[in-house]
Amino acid sequence: MSLRIGVLGAGHFGRFHALKLAANPRATLAGLHDPDHVRAERVAAEAGCPSLEFETLLAASDALIIATPTQHHARLASLALEAGRDVLVEKPIAATREEAEALVALAARRGRVLMVGQIERHSAAIRTLRENLAGRRLMALEAVRVAPFRPRSLDVSVVLDLMIHDLDLLLSLVPAPLVEVRAVGGRVASPNTDWAVAQLRFADGAQAQVSASRVAVGLERRLRALGPEGELRVDFLARSLEFLERGGETPLEQMPGWGVTRRSWTEHDSLEAEQAAFIAAILDGAPHEATGAQGLAALDAALRVEAALV
Repeated sequence: MSLRIGVLGAGHFGRFHALKLAANPRATLAGLHDPDHVRAERVAAEAGCPSLEFETLLAASDALIIATPTQHHARLASLALEAGRDVLVEKPIAATREEAEALVALAARRGRVLMVGQIERHSAAIRTLRENLAGRRLMALEAVRVAPFRPRSLDVSVVLDLMIHDLDLLLSLVPAPLVEVRAVGGRVASPNTDWAVAQLRFADGAQAQVSASRVAVGLERRLRALGPEGELRVDFLARSLEFLERGGETPLEQMPGWGVTRRSWTEHDSLEAEQAAFIAAILDGAPHEATGAQGLAALDAALRVEAALV
């Protein structure tokens, strides 16, 4: 069976979604909609699909991918779910907690798949990290995600644009609830916060510092975690993961019984993997990452950071 999927939004991510769907053997790109008809026609022609009005696209689709500005996520996803369509909505799931909670409840009530575009959950890097963290208790974590300025996604702050990926990651690594948030941030090149540093405290005593910037001099993406089993360091750009641990593969002379274990990974197309998971969840009933509930939790953490900004 080929699943008919429509794309809402012809911007940066909408275009990529359309092009990936056009090449997917398990899906048919039903069409694309964007209120900017010139852009919609251009992207539709590139992807080989029709440019349609929203109602026509909804009727022609079994599922929708929503890649519009955040302020439209809740309304469009609600219309799709009410019409009995499965939905993949780009992150953040919605603009407010109330909107996100309503979407999660609606999807459950209608028995539809609601997936959120937390694309990092489908990356080879995060899969490798999780495979090597099984059973480890993490008590102190530091995540850094910074990049030079690019004039897109400026309708939201850097917290909802970039930091939300690391907040989602930390929530998946620390099993205890998030109980306290402190943050500082500022505007540099857009109307919204362009850099932020947040301090998080969890109910089990674990703490984390998360830094995000979209006005940095260069790219940097890394994670450091400490716990009773040792230290973990990940450089996502270098595809490098290192553990200082008991019995590590490369012994340390100065720490008898301890050593460093190193891992790497081969990159794959995370967007393609995300779409494949969405399609498998619909056609095969397969479990999937980035559920509506997980998207809600990530949004809640991000909004708590925004509320704490000084």
